[in-house]
Amino acid sequence: MIINKMADAIRAIDNTREYNCQLGDIDSIKWVDGKAPISKSDIEAKMAELENADAQKATDKANAKAKLIAGEALTEAEADTIVL
Repeated sequence: MIINKMADAIRAIDNTREYNCQLGDIDSIKWVDGKAPISKSDIEAKMAELENADAQKATDKANAKAKLIAGEALTEAEADTIVL
């Protein structure tokens, strides 16, 4: 959901920020903490970065499973996806 991705991005940039917005609309953000606003482009860039990290983790997990089945060595990133 876009509002969760936006909130995750804002927290990743600065987890002390306070704001209000309407249904995840970046253009409706009202910063209420008195600090300089985080730019829309910075929020969108962080959202893309977090999404790419999630996609890479899913790829690493799929690769790890395939390699385990084939008896091949895993990369550290692949191993990290299966460590409990």
